[in-house]
Amino acid sequence: MPVVPMKELLDRALADRYGVPAFNIINDLSIEAVLAAAVAENSPVILQTSVKTVRMYGRAQLFDIFRALVRGVPVPVTLHLDHCPDRSVISDCLQGGWNSVLFDAHELDVAENLRQTTEVVADARARGAHVEGEIEGIQGVEDGIGSDEASLVQTLEVAVDFIQRTGVDCFAPAIGNAHGQYASAPVLDSQRVSDLVEATGVPMALHGGTGLSAEQFQDLIARGCAKVNISTALKQVYMQSSLQFLLSAEEKGKWDPPSLFAHQRSAVMDMAQEHMRTFGSSGRAW
Repeated sequence: MPVVPMKELLDRALADRYGVPAFNIINDLSIEAVLAAAVAENSPVILQTSVKTVRMYGRAQLFDIFRALVRGVPVPVTLHLDHCPDRSVISDCLQGGWNSVLFDAHELDVAENLRQTTEVVADARARGAHVEGEIEGIQGVEDGIGSDEASLVQTLEVAVDFIQRTGVDCFAPAIGNAHGQYASAPVLDSQRVSDLVEATGVPMALHGGTGLSAEQFQDLIARGCAKVNISTALKQVYMQSSLQFLLSAEEKGKWDPPSLFAHQRSAVMDMAQEHMRTFGSSGRAW
């Protein structure tokens, strides 16, 4: 199946109240493992790239890797640029084949954020791509972007006006969620998701998912979080499985890179499948 526009994935998920998992991939192995999980679960999936990963590989090379690995995959896939405050990187990725972007301009005042987001939406539309918007920073630093300070939460009226006037296809609200690991169980303003969806009909994106319970995920998805981001969990399982394997290799004195790669792939794939089942996306591909 060809790469599918983000809006098509999320509109279906919102209508049927399941969550499309959006994994922040880090390299070719993680891309392949997440795609394998999606195929095994017959689940739609969003592959997200951070600005840091785009810069590490270079836009053209990273897209070539994605295009090679997604070829022949029988489930719908979207390639998304996550948390990007840099308009030049957004333009470069849109030109280079990404079919959705998150313009993260929460550090600007709302009026300037609205003005620039409207321009990004127009640029994306011209290329058949879609846009996720944000006016409040999600607490926590991810891939060098963000802050550990809680952002000011705007009123419902301000958020609705932003969504409607910019024409964003998805919106990431601050509801007490945070990037990274939670130090304690988060208190979430779940009603805000319901209110925003009811007022706009636009799918919401849930950030800071790592560490939430299955019940919290499912409640927020039922309220309209059609896009569910998973970043920290992938990084953790990738690196922890690597450490586990390498410590064993050192103990045994056996150094076999292909076995390491297989171990990493299995761990990432298991993690991805578990999230797909929790989000209700298994068996939803078309």
